[in-house]
Amino acid sequence: MRLLRFLMPKEEKFIDLFCEHSKLIVAAADALAAMMAADEKDRPARGREVSAIEKQADSVTHQTIVALHRAFITPFDRSDMHALSKALDDAVDLIESVVLGADLYRVVEFDQHMRDLTGMIQETGVLVAEVMPLLKNISANAARINGLCEQISKIEGRADDVLRAGISDLVAQRPDAITFFGRKEVYELLEEVTDSCDDVADVIQGLVLDHV
Repeated sequence: MRLLRFLMPKEEKFIDLFCEHSKLIVAAADALAAMMAADEKDRPARGREVSAIEKQADSVTHQTIVALHRAFITPFDRSDMHALSKALDDAVDLIESVVLGADLYRVVEFDQHMRDLTGMIQETGVLVAEVMPLLKNISANAARINGLCEQISKIEGRADDVLRAGISDLVAQRPDAITFFGRKEVYELLEEVTDSCDDVADVIQGLVLDHV
C-alpha cells in the first residue's frame, strides 16, 4: 500500500493551499497582537484587519473543499484533509472571535495574561506554517514534523495554565458580571486558538503514522 501511494501521482495544490492557510493564521495572530498594543482609537482598524484576513481564510477553505471534491487523487486520506482544513480555518475564525468578543463586551484593556496567550498563538502559528511545506515529503521530513508538532502541543499546555491563572486573577478582582463574563470570554477564546493549532498538529502526526 505504501509503495502504491509512492508511485501514484500527487496533487500538490493541496499542500500549497494548506501553506497559504497557515500563513493566514500567522497574519491574523500578528494583527491581533497589534490590536492589543494599539491605542484605543486605532483598535477598530486593527480589528478590521483581522476580519479581512478571516475572509481570505474562508476563501482558501472553499478552494480546498472544492478541490477535494474534484480531485481523483489526493496526497492524503480525504477525511484527514477535511480535518486539517477545518482545524486551520477554526484557528483563524477564533482569532476573529477574540476581536468580536472584546468589542461586544467593551474589553478595552488587555492584561498580561491576554498578551501572553496572544504571544503563544503567534508562536504556534509560526510552527504550523513551518510544518506545512514539509508535508510534500512526509517520509523524509518525519522527524522534523513530529518535533514541530510536539512544540505546538507544549505551547497549548502552557496556554491552559495561563487561562487558569487569568481566570483566577479575574475572580480575585471581583468585577461586575458583564466585565467578568466579557474578560473570561476573551481568555477562553484565546486559549481555544491554541487548541485549534494543537488539533492541526494532531492531524499531521496522524498523517506521519499513516505514511512513514
